[in-house]
Amino acid sequence: MSLATSQPRETMLPGTATLDAAQLGVTEINRFLHKEVAARQIESVNIEHPAGMHNLAVGLEVPVEVHILGHAGYYTAGMNKHASITVHGNVERGVAENMMSGIVRITGNASECAGASSHGGLLVIEGDAAGRCGISLKGGDIVVGGSVGHEAMFMAQAGRLVICGDAGPGLGDSLYEAIIFVGGDIEGLGADARQEPMTDADRIVVGELLARAEIKHDLCEFKKIVSARTLYHWNSANHNAY
Repeated sequence: MSLATSQPRETMLPGTATLDAAQLGVTEINRFLHKEVAARQIESVNIEHPAGMHNLAVGLEVPVEVHILGHAGYYTAGMNKHASITVHGNVERGVAENMMSGIVRITGNASECAGASSHGGLLVIEGDAAGRCGISLKGGDIVVGGSVGHEAMFMAQAGRLVICGDAGPGLGDSLYEAIIFVGGDIEGLGADARQEPMTDADRIVVGELLARAEIKHDLCEFKKIVSARTLYHWNSANHNAY
């Protein structure tokens, strides 16, 4: 389809553009977000008919507000920097992977490895997240309004994960300095993860994260999971744990 028949259209609001994913395709959409948004001083972009399209709104480095109006596929909003991206639906694996800053919000559920290797910013999943949420997290925050699957925060090095619902088996396996807060039940902790008592300071932290995520929950119910730090150094007497 020629660009003459698939150009983004301006809406009635100044500084707002609407893109039809079904007509434009992912390459043209991302080109518009990277090139045209800053050049034309666009503040808000609506992406219609995403239909599970992969790699939407990746690598953004401008403070633009993006609304994906439907379900999105793999690696949505990956490497985000400064942008505020909302998916009005569900996402496939790798949402907000390697995010540096900004906010990514999923109004539905997220598949595997949400927020993997993120360095900063805030990822909000209003529904549930599948396995390995926050895997290798290097900073930033993740708030899940529902439950998470197996091995959440596996090898997470820094940052915080708030789970309002339940956590699957292997929670915090091989955790470093990242911290996990769980409002529901924990099926099982991973290697070198342990529960510590919640302090008043912890409740303040969780309250602030929930407020930023715009999710309500009883702060008194949360449990704190941290690293036991027994795997930091090789110990031949404990070799079976490695």
